[in-house]
Amino acid sequence: MFIPVLHRELKIAMRKGSEIINPLWFFLIVITLFPLSIGPEPQLLARIAPGIVWVAALLASLLSLERLLRDDFLDGSLEQLMLLPVPLPLTILAKVCAHWLLTGLPLIILSPLVALLLSFDYATWKAVTLTLLLGTPTLSFIGAIGVSLTVGLRKGGVLLSLLILPLYIPVLIFATSAIDAASMSLPINGYLAILGAILAGTATFIAFCCIRRSKG
Repeated sequence: MFIPVLHRELKIAMRKGSEIINPLWFFLIVITLFPLSIGPEPQLLARIAPGIVWVAALLASLLSLERLLRDDFLDGSLEQLMLLPVPLPLTILAKVCAHWLLTGLPLIILSPLVALLLSFDYATWKAVTLTLLLGTPTLSFIGAIGVSLTVGLRKGGVLLSLLILPLYIPVLIFATSAIDAASMSLPINGYLAILGAILAGTATFIAFCCIRRSKG
């Protein structure tokens, strides 16, 4: 049942191309404008580049979060998904994976372009790629928790941001620290391990509990 739900989510998203393209454009615009606004100061750019990358990635992920469960809730599909003879966490996992494939994976694919725009060396680019690989799925899982709590609200976008942005901060801190360490030729295994632990801790069953509470 995981694959059919994943395929369904990807097909629906492809029909609404703007919801896929807009976060990517936002990410690229932020990455492009920061170097232009700073000017020819490579040392300053090197200091703030990790923060630029991850703030842009975080906000790009946030742009597409609301539709994770919104459309299914509005047309009644969410209730039908809850009645399927499969564990609901598996269904939510498929939806979260689809969200990551549409928002997180493209950011990883764009990482060579990011490295070019921000003048990263190979070690720093590798750190950016690894932190995005571990961090962006975490953003999707945390976002699923917030969306499941606000899915029944008419204007839940602002509340969604207030709920999940504080939860994003640890990912932001450890990811940027890993990139900083890589730029100074320091080991980043510890930071990656922490990001992996955060990813493991954001389990889908939390979103499942939140949905049951929201529906109740």
